[in-house]
Amino acid sequence: MINNELYRRRYVIAAFAVIVVLVYIVRLFSLQILDDSARDKAENISLVRQTIYPPRGLIYDRNGTLLVYNQPVYEVLLVVRDMNKDNAFDTLGFCDALHIDREYFDLRMSDITNRSKNKGYSRFRPQVFMTQLNASEVASLQESLYKFPGVGVRRRTLRDYTYPSAAQVIGSIGEVNQRDLDSDEYYGLGDYSGRDGLERTYEKTLRGEKGVEILMRDNRGCIQGPYNNGMDDVPPKAGDNLNISLDIQLQMLAEELLSGKIGSVVAIEPQTGEILTLATSPTWDPSILIGRQRGTNYKALSEDPTKPLMNRATQAMYSPGSTFKTLQSLVCLQEGGITINTTYPCSGPKSTPIKCTHHHGSPVGLLGAIEQSCNPFYWQAYRDMLEKDGYGKDNELFKERYRLWVNDVRSFGLGGRFQDTDISEQSAGNIPTADFYDKIYGKTGWRAITIRSNSIGQGEVLVTPLQLCNLAATIANEGYYITPHLLRSDTTKELHYTAVEQKYFPVVKAGMGQVMTKGTGRWYQLPDSITSAGKTGTVQNHAGKDHAIFIGFAPLDDPKIAVAVVVENAGFGATWAAPIASLLMEQYLTGTIKRQNLKERIATTVLNSNVKKL
Repeated sequence: MINNELYRRRYVIAAFAVIVVLVYIVRLFSLQILDDSARDKAENISLVRQTIYPPRGLIYDRNGTLLVYNQPVYEVLLVVRDMNKDNAFDTLGFCDALHIDREYFDLRMSDITNRSKNKGYSRFRPQVFMTQLNASEVASLQESLYKFPGVGVRRRTLRDYTYPSAAQVIGSIGEVNQRDLDSDEYYGLGDYSGRDGLERTYEKTLRGEKGVEILMRDNRGCIQGPYNNGMDDVPPKAGDNLNISLDIQLQMLAEELLSGKIGSVVAIEPQTGEILTLATSPTWDPSILIGRQRGTNYKALSEDPTKPLMNRATQAMYSPGSTFKTLQSLVCLQEGGITINTTYPCSGPKSTPIKCTHHHGSPVGLLGAIEQSCNPFYWQAYRDMLEKDGYGKDNELFKERYRLWVNDVRSFGLGGRFQDTDISEQSAGNIPTADFYDKIYGKTGWRAITIRSNSIGQGEVLVTPLQLCNLAATIANEGYYITPHLLRSDTTKELHYTAVEQKYFPVVKAGMGQVMTKGTGRWYQLPDSITSAGKTGTVQNHAGKDHAIFIGFAPLDDPKIAVAVVVENAGFGATWAAPIASLLMEQYLTGTIKRQNLKERIATTVLNSNVKKL
C-alpha cells in the first residue's frame, strides 16, 4: 500500500518537473526568438544605434532662385545609463557649458524619461536633450565632453533663408509635439517638422528618410568605432526639392509697398492658377523663427496686436465693395436681369434707396456703370434679376431666382475654401443662402430691397483677397479658373468653369479696361502702352476708416497676371490699392519699375504706425 503511494508520487513529481522545464523552454523561446526586447537590451549594451537625419529639401522660386536652404547645427544627446553610472555626472558643470539653468535641465530630463511622452525611451539609447544649437552655442560643451559621461554631440541641419521675405508662404520649422509623436512613427522626441505654410503642407516630401549609424562600445561605455565596418549602416535619403510658383522679386516688391500698412497682395498667372505673389502685412523675417530664438520670437509675434501670424491674403475676410460689381454684371447678364444695352437712371448722391458716390451722366449703361462704379445701376440690375419672375407663393419664385444668383456667384470660387490646393490656411468667406435670410427675416419677410447691399458688394457678402484675385483671373480667362496653388507646374489642379457663359465676359473686360483709361484707375495706367483692366473699391468699415481694394489684370487682351490688393483703413481704393497693383503688374511684365517716384511714395507712406517687421 505504501509502495503504491510512493509509486504514484514519483509520477506526480516527474510530471511537475516536466511542466517546469517546459515553462522555461517556452519562456526562453519567447524571449530569444519571438520577443526582440531582451536581445535588443543585451545588444544595446555593446551597440549604439544613432539616427542620421537627412538634409531637408530645398525650396526654389519659379525662376530657379534659391529661397530656402540648410545650414549645419548641432544637438546634444544623452545616454541616461552612462550618465547615472557611479553617480559622477557633473550636472551644474554640464548646465554651465550649455548656458542653461538647473530648472531647464530637470524639466528636459523629466520629459526624456517619461515613457508616455517619449515612447521610444531607453536608458541604453541616446536621447535628444537639446536641438538647433549653432557652433558657438555648443563649442564650450565640445571642449569638455570628456567630463560628462553619456553625453554626445550630433550634427544636423537647420533652415536658412536667402531673402527676408515670404515668411507666411514658406512657413517655419519647429519641434514636434505629442500629437505628432502619436500620429506618425517617423518622429521621435526632439525631432522637428514643418509647422505651417509650405513646410507643413509638403512635410513628407521635404523631410526625406532617416538613416542609422551603428557604433560599438566597450564594457566601460566608450565608443570604439563603427560596427561591422559600417556595412549594416543605413544611409539617409535627402528630402525632395520644391519649385514653387512664387516670383521672389515680385513678392519682395509687394511687401515693400505694404510697409507701414495692414493688408495683403495676391497675384496669379491666370492661365495656370500659379500664385506669383502672396504677400501680407505685417510680416516678419523668416530667419527669426529658427534655432533657440524661435520660442521667444514666436511669442512676440503671437502677442502683437496687429496679428502678423494671420495670413491676411488667405484668411482675412472683407466685403468686396465695388470690385464685386464685375461679378454682379456677369450674373445679371447670365440670368436675364439686364442686357448689354440696358440703361438705368442715376441721380448721383440723391439716388435712393442706394446713393451714387460719383457724378456722371444719366441714364447709364453697363460699360459706363463699370467705369463710373454706379451704385444705382447695380441695385436696379440686381432687383430686376431677382424679381424677373415675380414673388409667387411664400416668395418661392423670388427665392428660386436668389438661389440661382448664389449658385452663379459661388461658381467663381467665392463662398468656400479651395479644396484642390496646397494652401492650407484659408477662410471660406460668405455668400449668404436663402435659408440664412429665412432665419433672420422669416420665409416671407425679405425681398430684393431687404438685401440690396449685396448688389454693391456690401451686406453679408464676404471674400478673401485670394478669392478676389481668383475672380480677376476668372474674368481674364473669360469664364474659367484653375485652382490657385503654389507648387510650380502642378498639372493636377482642376479646371473650373463658371455658370456664366463665355459670351458675356468681353463686355465686362471692356468696362474694366475703361476704368483704367477713363475711370477711377486712370492715374495708374501702365507704361510702354501696356493695356490693363481693373476695378477699384472703397469698402465701408464699421470699425474704422474704409478699406481700399482693387482687382485687375494685364495686358487687357492677353492677360499674364491678375492682381488683388487690400489695404485696411486706407480710404479710397484708387488712392492706395490701385497704384500697388499697377506697380506689381509693371514689375512682372517689364522686369523693372520706371515710375520710381510712385513706388517711393507708396512704399514710404505709413498708414498704421503699429506695423513693425521683426
